[in-house]
Amino acid sequence: MSAEAPETPLVDVEIAPKPPRPGELTFSVPRRAKPPRHLADLTSAERKAALTELGHQGFRAAQISKHYFGHLADDPAAWTDVPAAKREELAGILTPKLLTSIREQTADAGTTVKTLWRLFDGATVESVLMRYRDRTTMCVSSQAGCGMNCPFCATGQAGLTRNMSTGEIVEQVVAGARAMARGQVAGGPGRVSNVVFMGMGEPLANYKAVIGAVRRLTEPVPDGLGLSARHITVSTVGLVPAIEKLTAEGIPVTLAVSLHAPDDELRDTLVPVNTRWKVAEVLDAAWRYAATTKRRVSIEYALIKDINDQAWRADRLGRMLRNKLAHVNLIPLNPTPGSKWTASRPQDEAEFVRRLEDWGVPVTVRDTRGRDIDGACGQLAAAVK
Repeated sequence: MSAEAPETPLVDVEIAPKPPRPGELTFSVPRRAKPPRHLADLTSAERKAALTELGHQGFRAAQISKHYFGHLADDPAAWTDVPAAKREELAGILTPKLLTSIREQTADAGTTVKTLWRLFDGATVESVLMRYRDRTTMCVSSQAGCGMNCPFCATGQAGLTRNMSTGEIVEQVVAGARAMARGQVAGGPGRVSNVVFMGMGEPLANYKAVIGAVRRLTEPVPDGLGLSARHITVSTVGLVPAIEKLTAEGIPVTLAVSLHAPDDELRDTLVPVNTRWKVAEVLDAAWRYAATTKRRVSIEYALIKDINDQAWRADRLGRMLRNKLAHVNLIPLNPTPGSKWTASRPQDEAEFVRRLEDWGVPVTVRDTRGRDIDGACGQLAAAVK
């Protein structure tokens, strides 16, 4: 990368907030220095302007963007259509170093890769690459930490450090695409086909940066990475005003609602944001999203032993979702440090599935990839040590 790129500390410096009190929500983000501006933060016109304002030829922006998004080049020396004397300077302007990998862990015979990243200010986040037979999915973080405080999620228990920039979000995907293209993931060379905003953070609480990332990921090369919007999933615990904003965008990404309980009494505890927007409000917003985009909503439901896995709750959920453009994604609860909860018994999980199917609701049980490296749903904590 560029010599002008800001150095990322290599010492184990952790930026962490004070853990939240039970049920406490954090929407206001602590003020911190902003990450370096990256071409992924900018539209094609803004990239051109950034160069011309500094006396460079504007067309170089499209060249560099093509190297970044099209060729997945991370070394300016590969920019052979750019004068050698200008490569480092231009890299410093448009592709400053945003993420530094400080640890990689693999599982599932090398087809699942969890990366711990250090950001420019010492904050840490994690992303997970999951390679399947027919696709490769990047699970990316949108915040360092999370302010939603769900008690069964390791990220939520850590609290919110800060929002990530569009560039920091996109760079996680580009890094995964680069590793796939270079054959660095078990299975040989390939490509990233899917992106899920299900890593650290509540994506819709960092709305502007997340929508910017969605646009960069879906715009064709050289403006962006050229992924299909239908292969991108944006998850939320149920921030109703933000769901409405997403609906108005008209981008046909998949909306995933982390519901986890069909009744307000329990969901108030499991998903504290339910004290702001109740189950009915969240689902009404989801159905408006589905009606506008024609995209099926994914209902995420972590099955927790003796907490939310009762047959009557399956029936209640089934009644709420029948004849709706929705699919239930059941997630056997993944273990997290200090948690008193565990996954449902196999027989209770099977009964929950059967009850939903009896209501005509499509349902699958999520493959718990990366559980043994704390890379599965709800396990990301970005612990340095």
